[in-house]
Amino acid sequence: VQLQASGGGLVQAGGSLRLSCAASGRIFSIYAMGWFRQAPGKEREWVAAINWTGGRTYYADSVKGRFITSRDNAKNTVYLQMNSLKPEDTAVYSCAAQKSLDYVPGKYDYWGRGTLVTVSS
Repeated sequence: VQLQASGGGLVQAGGSLRLSCAASGRIFSIYAMGWFRQAPGKEREWVAAINWTGGRTYYADSVKGRFITSRDNAKNTVYLQMNSLKPEDTAVYSCAAQKSLDYVPGKYDYWGRGTLVTVSS
């Protein structure tokens, strides 16, 4: 599975962005997917995850209530809707896939290239 995140950019605090992660491969629908971010000088942080049907979603406390992840298996794409953005959300956001129907913390099998999100104050 090959993954590519897109949709990043510059946004003012309080604004919104929607990231997309396009996947190649015919079996995308059976992978759980996750979103991560890495800010300059900081370790990579798990942000959100979604199970294979999209019926279960999981969020880090830092984004809960502001970010929403969803997927369209017909389009081999997973999304991250980011609302009420804060300067501390500035990071490179990446998506990842795991060979699991539901989210398993810490276990990812494929990683995609990220997209930069910059939130100005």
